Amino acid sequence: MKIVDLRPGLQVLHPQYGLGDVKVLTEKTAEVLFNEGRKTLTEELVTELKPAEPRARIEGLEKPLRDLIAEIVEATADKLNLKVDKEEFSPQMAPRWVGGKLVIHPNDPTLVTKEVELEVFFRKIVIVRDYLRVLEQKINSHPKLNDAERVELQYYITKSYGSLTTFNLLFKEKEQCF
Repeated sequence: MKIVDLRPGLQVLHPQYGLGDVKVLTEKTAEVLFNEGRKTLTEELVTELKPAEPRARIEGLEKPLRDLIAEIVEATADKLNLKVDKEEFSPQMAPRWVGGKLVIHPNDPTLVTKEVELEVFFRKIVIVRDYLRVLEQKINSHPKLNDAERVELQYYITKSYGSLTTFNLLFKEKEQCF
């Protein structure tokens, strides 16, 4: 290896010193912490180092990182037989609404009508529900709130859920509703 290939924290193997962690780099030396202690390796000794951990180089990849990670996770899950049905965890919109639009007409005819895809609207409703659930958990586990304060705050969350029940008709499965 060359000094330019090293980075602090990289695990390396040296034929004489064994396994070590790169700690400090300069232009001509590398300080590596081995089991025997810290060693300062010159450029010549650094050439004897080999990476002790798997490495990857992705050059010219024209793909969103999110897609790459999703592919890696899916391949890993397949390899480990951990296939999970995504519908089990994420709420699905009832089929009759898929592809539909929410149209809002203002009373003032000079204003523009607003159209929102129902899938977008549905996702936003689900996000609100999920945030309410997190808020509920945080309230219930907050160490500085007494029972009366918890009940009072819980009341507002319950009322919010109640207001959102209007949108239950969008959900495919009843157990995912508000």
